[in-house]
Amino acid sequence: MARLWLVFNPVAARHDPRAMRAATRVFLRAGWDVEVVGTTRPGEAGDLARAGVDEGAEAVAVYGGDGTVLQAAAGLVDREIPMVLLPGGTGNQLARNLRIPTNPTAAAQLLLGGISRAIDLGRWTPDGGVSRTFGVACGAGYDAAIMNSTTRGMKRWLKTGAYLMQSLRNLKHLRPVPYRAIVDGVNLEGEAATILIANCARLFPPYFPIRPTVVLDDGMLDLVAVRADGLWSGLAAVRDLARARPDPGRIRHVQGRHLRVEMMPPGPTQHDGENGGVTPFTAEVLPGALRLFVPAAA
Repeated sequence: MARLWLVFNPVAARHDPRAMRAATRVFLRAGWDVEVVGTTRPGEAGDLARAGVDEGAEAVAVYGGDGTVLQAAAGLVDREIPMVLLPGGTGNQLARNLRIPTNPTAAAQLLLGGISRAIDLGRWTPDGGVSRTFGVACGAGYDAAIMNSTTRGMKRWLKTGAYLMQSLRNLKHLRPVPYRAIVDGVNLEGEAATILIANCARLFPPYFPIRPTVVLDDGMLDLVAVRADGLWSGLAAVRDLARARPDPGRIRHVQGRHLRVEMMPPGPTQHDGENGGVTPFTAEVLPGALRLFVPAAA
């Protein structure tokens, strides 16, 4: 009997024991032997995912938010053990970018009818700090300030709308600051209100496009620097992000494998919505590092 290791986060913003049990029944009916393990401390999901591999699991399912999913993904990097992503958080950004159903039961069905796809991940490292794995994006400036200021209570009540509300409320405070980025050894300088290092095309789908040309399996990360100053300039920048040919005065877009971001003065940072302190930081791509079950049309 095939063995499935199911990792879950009992304190995720949208944790629902009934939804997890329903997803588990899908696996059991399909003939899988399911071992369910819950996190008991921050950052433990990666350790539990590695334990599943060591125990001989043929797949690892993860029920939780983006933080739990990416912690578990870090434990599966280059292990060739596929993940079944069961969305149970607020943003579910990676799932939405891959068109994985946000209903955990429907997502569980992908183990039976989906396809296994290798995707890139990123590794975010603050100066003097601990590295973290990200799947969607890391960044600095305005977007990080919004994510870091959105409380757990707001996310429980408004779900992804909490981020949209915070963004619109604070657009008038957008101000560009000087930055320096080093992309594969090439220096770039300018001013930006926010800088994203993207692995996916969208941030909080469908609200915030990053760039339509960003893909998950090209072995590259995409640096997108947005210059905006105040409400109307910010709205114009959001419009330009979705365009194939944005205004170069607002949007700078370059690709690379190893990137470093500095801001003057240091700005807030985030990695997949998790507070990362302040700049500077580096990011590097991990090509094809994670294998996921996704819809055949993704």
